[in-house]
Amino acid sequence: MGHDHASAGMRQRGRLKVVFVLTALYMVAEFIGAFVTDSLALLADAAHMLTDVAGLGLALFAIWFSARPATAGMSYGYYRTEILAALLNGAVLLAIGGYIIYEAWGRFREPPEVASGGMIVVAAIGLVINLIGVFLLRRGAGQSLNVQGAFLEVVADLLGSLGVIIAGVIMLTTGWWYADPLFSVGIGLFIVPRTYRLMSGAINILMEGTPAGLDVAAVEAMLHRDRDVASVHDLHIWSITSGIPALSAHVQVRPDADGDTVLERINRQFAAGFDIHHTTIQIERARLDEASYHEDLSVPAR
Repeated sequence: MGHDHASAGMRQRGRLKVVFVLTALYMVAEFIGAFVTDSLALLADAAHMLTDVAGLGLALFAIWFSARPATAGMSYGYYRTEILAALLNGAVLLAIGGYIIYEAWGRFREPPEVASGGMIVVAAIGLVINLIGVFLLRRGAGQSLNVQGAFLEVVADLLGSLGVIIAGVIMLTTGWWYADPLFSVGIGLFIVPRTYRLMSGAINILMEGTPAGLDVAAVEAMLHRDRDVASVHDLHIWSITSGIPALSAHVQVRPDADGDTVLERINRQFAAGFDIHHTTIQIERARLDEASYHEDLSVPAR
C-alpha cells in the first residue's frame, strides 16, 4: 500500500470539469431551443446530451472516488472505479447508438417536418462547444479509458451537431426530410464500433489481461539478457487502471549474484524500457547446475 500513483484520469480532471460545465449549459440551451423551434430532432439530441452530461459526471465521480487512499481491505485503492465507469459509459453509448439507428428506421418510413432554421442555429452553438471539448480531452483519451469514454461522448455530440447542421441545410433548401434519418444512421454507425473497442479495453483491464501494446515476450527476453539471471517463471503483467501497469515474477539468479543488485537493475530496465514502475519480484537462487547450463549454452534455464 506504500505506492503513490496518479491515474491518467486524475491528471485530466480539470479538463473534464470544464467540458462537463460547457456540455451541461448547452444541454439546457438545446432543450429550450427544441421547445421554441418545435424541433423533434433538437429535442432528441438534447436527450442525448442529457445522457452525455450524466456520463461526464460519472467519469468525474469515478476519478474523485478512485483517489481515495488504499486500505487494508482495498490494498490497491479504488483505481478500478474509473474502469467500471468506462464500461458503464460504453454500455450507455452502445444503447444510444442502437436507439439512433432504430429511430432513424422509423423516420425513413415517415419523415417528420422539422423547423430547419432554428435547428441549424442551435446545432451550430453545440458544434463550437463540442470542438472545445474535443480539444480539451483529446490527449487524455489516449491515456485513460475513463477519459476516453467521455471523449467519445463529446465526439459523438460533435458529429451529432454537424449532422444536424448539414441535415438542416438540406431540409431548409430542398425540403427533403429524409436527410434527418440519413444522418442519424451515420452517427449511430460511428458510435457503435468505437464503443465496442472502449468496452473491450475496460474488460481487458478487469480481467487482468496484458496491457495493450506491451509485449510479454519482450519483457521476458530483457530479463534473460541480464548476465545474472538464470531463469524466469510466473511472469504476469496487468493494469491496475489505465496508465498504471503492474508486473510480478519469480526471477532465479546465479548462485554468486547479489540479489539486491539484480533487483535494482531489472527494475530500472522495467521503468526505462516498458514504463512499468509497479513491480513485485521474487528473487530465487538457481542451483549451480542450472546456472552453469545457462552460462555454457547461452539459453535461459526453464
